[in-house]
Amino acid sequence: MDWLMILLSPFVVVFVYPVIFLIMMYGSAVFLYVYRHRRLQIYDAYVGNFWDGAQQMVAAFFDAHGTLWHGYELIGVDKLPDDGPALLIYYHGAIPLDMYYILARLLLVKKRRLRNVAATFLFQIPGIQLLLEVCGAVEGRSRKQCVDILKNGEWLAISPGGVREALFSDEFYTMIWNGRRGFAKVALEAKVPIYPIYTQNIREAIRSVQLGRKWFRKLYELTKIPLVPLYGGFPVKLRTFIGEPVCYDAKMSCDELAGKVQLEIQEMILKHQQLPGSIMVALEERYWQPTKCY
Repeated sequence: MDWLMILLSPFVVVFVYPVIFLIMMYGSAVFLYVYRHRRLQIYDAYVGNFWDGAQQMVAAFFDAHGTLWHGYELIGVDKLPDDGPALLIYYHGAIPLDMYYILARLLLVKKRRLRNVAATFLFQIPGIQLLLEVCGAVEGRSRKQCVDILKNGEWLAISPGGVREALFSDEFYTMIWNGRRGFAKVALEAKVPIYPIYTQNIREAIRSVQLGRKWFRKLYELTKIPLVPLYGGFPVKLRTFIGEPVCYDAKMSCDELAGKVQLEIQEMILKHQQLPGSIMVALEERYWQPTKCY
């Protein structure tokens, strides 16, 4: 009876129910849009393994969202190998929207799954473990697991900055790697090329609150809990650039390789990003500027 009273309360009837119904309506509309434009890929996927079809369906939804909301572009996909392993290293936005879109676009275009090293706390959130499992996400605790994935011929994406870079970088796109070199050790052990990745305007899509930043930073370093408030969801232009590969060189040390990759990403930021980042400029690039050729 208590639940019934809550469901029939004026607040739920007047405010909550209309919002839920609106979400259902728009969700159905997005489903039909995806079905119309991606049905052939979805049909092909379900011919094989059941979970392959599920991945294709999820990828189609994310790709549709990126295209409609951000005019998403993935530039340089031809640089990735058709066969064999590749390690992708990327700058981490407040929320890695670009990684979701990259995963989706590569699965649809290249027919290959990009596995991603995800933050440990994500695996502790109820309800999304199946999504992480199906999409091939792995925890970043085991370097051996990353090496095995690459030696198995798969693609793997890692953000050395991780959650720390996501929460405490800023509109100047400061890279916060804190001397992390694990990805370089993985690349040298697996003997694979590294592809630097950067997404234009990723911090203008969703931003972290800068007020009280020092306090939140101290709290995070003590607890490793991401408590920094986020805001945004702005429909800014997003372009992901895949840089030239940093090929395996047995003579290169771990520090040299990591430093070279970090420098490559910094140069991509300087080349493709207005600094400091501006939400208004990013919106203008989405709606009023013609698509550039790179």
